[in-house]
Amino acid sequence: MANTTGRSNLFSGILLILLGVILFLGQFVYLHWYDSWPLLIIGIGVLFLAGFALDLTNYGLLMPASILLITGTLFLYLDRTTWHNMSYLWPTFVLAPGIGFIFMFFFGPAKNHLWFPGILLITIAALFYAEQWDYLRYWPVLLILLGIYLLVERRPRVNPKSTCEP
Repeated sequence: MANTTGRSNLFSGILLILLGVILFLGQFVYLHWYDSWPLLIIGIGVLFLAGFALDLTNYGLLMPASILLITGTLFLYLDRTTWHNMSYLWPTFVLAPGIGFIFMFFFGPAKNHLWFPGILLITIAALFYAEQWDYLRYWPVLLILLGIYLLVERRPRVNPKSTCEP
């Protein structure tokens, strides 16, 4: 139990030191909040990733790490380009936890089923991204075909060997 507390204190200590350094330097160096806030989000995501690297059994840290790293990168991109791009990049907020679930599936305990919500969220995000592309506007046809397949597959099959011969 003491080992877990020591690692938790190490993680918290590093977080507080980095936050203090950023805020302290912001008073003396050209470091303005409106220029650097996405980097702070990315940095906190890196800290969650480092927390997982320190204790590989704590795979739950991969979810906030992936969300903060992905959304921080999105915010950095939008801050450097234009925020009007958010109108077609918003599915990233659905994609980020999906990727987090996939990481948790690979690095978590054996036989966990975290791949399912990961694939589901990534698919939903991909469908919303695809909606932005004109040539992919017919993607609902895939749902119709999948539904037809499931209905046909559900039909009871007749076993030719079980029929009675006169």
